[in-house]
Amino acid sequence: MATEETRKNVVDKITEAKKEYDNVVVVVSAIGRLGAPYATDSLLHLVNYKNTLLSPKEIDLLMSVGEIISALVITNTLLENGIKACALTGGGAGIVTDNDFNNANVIDIKTEPIIKLLNEGIIPVVAGFQGATVENEITTLGRGGSDTTASLLGEALDADAIEIFTDVDGIMTADPRICKSAKIIDEISYNEVFQMAGSGAKVIHPRAVEVASRSGIPLIIKNTFNDSRGTSIKTFIKSERKKTIQDKLITSIAHKTNIIQFSIQGEIDDENFFTELANENVSIDIINIFPERKVFTIDDTCKNKVIKLINKYNAPYTFIDNCCKVTVIGEKITGVPGVMAKIIRCLSKSSVEILQTADSLSTIACLIKEKDLEIATEALHKEFMLG
Repeated sequence: MATEETRKNVVDKITEAKKEYDNVVVVVSAIGRLGAPYATDSLLHLVNYKNTLLSPKEIDLLMSVGEIISALVITNTLLENGIKACALTGGGAGIVTDNDFNNANVIDIKTEPIIKLLNEGIIPVVAGFQGATVENEITTLGRGGSDTTASLLGEALDADAIEIFTDVDGIMTADPRICKSAKIIDEISYNEVFQMAGSGAKVIHPRAVEVASRSGIPLIIKNTFNDSRGTSIKTFIKSERKKTIQDKLITSIAHKTNIIQFSIQGEIDDENFFTELANENVSIDIINIFPERKVFTIDDTCKNKVIKLINKYNAPYTFIDNCCKVTVIGEKITGVPGVMAKIIRCLSKSSVEILQTADSLSTIACLIKEKDLEIATEALHKEFMLG
């Protein structure tokens, strides 16, 4: 939305939606990223956010400005193109939140303001990422808040679909920066997107998917700048699933970098040790506990905290840094024998050493050296015929 040309793309998408649906509600996010004058991070830099004396309530006032500007800019652009529109703040659109400033939870949505505009043939343009308390104080919803706003309004209005427009063609089978054969996924389940996000893929904010999932409304990721079909996130009926993805076991491959694997030898007080890790805000990802040793992975930013705590217990340990986690994701792997064996065989053929594994009903993760990430991802992508 930063230029006249890109705003024209936005208006074109809204016009197309008006042809397909009886009513259209638009949710906007702030313009640009850090460096752009009205981006949220740019606004925070104005007050030296990390050392600011402003209260969380006042910070929310500041952070809400970017989306409000966007709502007014798009409303003006629609009006200039002969389309009736009206800009609304999150609170003005009926989004009621608790008083947890900077990361508020939505407790109610009063749809009357939006429905009134729709009945008058006016497109509501809602500032995303925000709401208001019952005392009418502005709050923000945390990162990914505009996507979440769209899902919440879609749920409250019983929408036919929630379309999220971004700068990519949809969700891909792998990160195209490290996997040249990655392709767009036409359809994917809510659960698989959750797993992708949790495994490091930058797809869509999980809160937005959670809301769409509980309401059963398809969530469609599209590109603002072209006519790509995008990716539809939905609930699958088993028979329908086979028709849509040719009965493939794996839907996508995700990865997470900057991981360290620790191995502690000997016996320590497991309960106290891991409780103290949690108290230090150290999040453990993969973990295996044996009588004679404990093996677990953490984000590398927590390395010094973990070493300090291990030394407190006088336990011998080793660690491997510069690791990453590669995760294959697919709802259909549940109960299917041989998938792990296939992964191990594939990575072994590619001379990729597996340091640790973890699995759930719909994922299998392998910890490997970061230098092998591209080789491993391409090999698994090819092995499971995702390209």
